[in-house]
Amino acid sequence: MTDPLKLARSFGRAVDAYDRGRPGYGADAVAWLLEPVASVARRPRVADVGAGTGKLTRALVDAGAEAVAIDPDAEMLAALRDTTPGVPTFVGTGERMPLPDASVDAVVFGQAWHWVDAAAASTEAGRVLRDGVALGLVWNLRDETVPWVARLTRIMRGSHAEELLAEGDPPVHAPFGALERRSWSWTRPVSRDDLRAMVFSRSYVITAPEAERARIEREIAELFDEIGAVGDTEVDLPYVTHAYRAVKPAGASG
Repeated sequence: MTDPLKLARSFGRAVDAYDRGRPGYGADAVAWLLEPVASVARRPRVADVGAGTGKLTRALVDAGAEAVAIDPDAEMLAALRDTTPGVPTFVGTGERMPLPDASVDAVVFGQAWHWVDAAAASTEAGRVLRDGVALGLVWNLRDETVPWVARLTRIMRGSHAEELLAEGDPPVHAPFGALERRSWSWTRPVSRDDLRAMVFSRSYVITAPEAERARIEREIAELFDEIGAVGDTEVDLPYVTHAYRAVKPAGASG
């Protein structure tokens, strides 16, 4: 059986592919995640946990937040500092954040909550959050109602995020209240190299044996030829962004 911790900490071996292949986060989704803190802080301090190379971090900064970035992989954080200078970075996890009690207005996880122990991470988020403010979770998932996208997933295997959300809303525990949910459909123009980078940024592919990586390389090349992703020609890769938020009630322990 594949070790989930090994998968979760594999991304530093594919920093360039991750930064090129993974999509960013739309302004509407980020604004919705931060909406609960708008009344408590003009420039909210937000912890981006599982920040990776800073895809969500940059969107938070663009939205006017004061971001701090936390990730278990120092190599990913080094890439984040190159692309997003001025953002403090800390090695840590959702279950153990190197932040003081009640020190942030929001804690967000982009493509990351499926890697944590939900109960422990809920408790830890509650500890670092001020009362009355929010936990935000967001995922960009490819829209597999499109046949070629579903075929791509079969080639490179599904992810832990896809498995988690297929079961329903993600688990969130005390001290947080009920989850709210919003979704957005959109498309990302991508080249063949972008698509390949996305495939080879996935934890299953990063950690796969060489023979399995060769199979994936061969089959995605055939698929990309068929859909016209040849040379610099771009195709539209459809996504659905799923966002969730939950507020820590005033006076809740955590």
